Amino acid sequence: MDLPALLLLVESAQFLISQIEKHPDYQKLDYQPDLTIGDAQTALSYLECELESNQESSIVSES
Repeated sequence: MDLPALLLLVESAQFLISQIEKHPDYQKLDYQPDLTIGDAQTALSYLECELESNQESSIVSES
């Protein structure tokens, strides 16, 4: 089974999390977990940067 690229999955997760945050049902909740939507977005942003950095490194080393 071919899996989608990890970067594509991370970008998709970022989009979904942003949609959850904007959803009226989510906004109505009095939900205050230890880790927030913002924490998840930050973690995915760091992962995306790491993936892009590794991708750039592999392109440079192939040249």
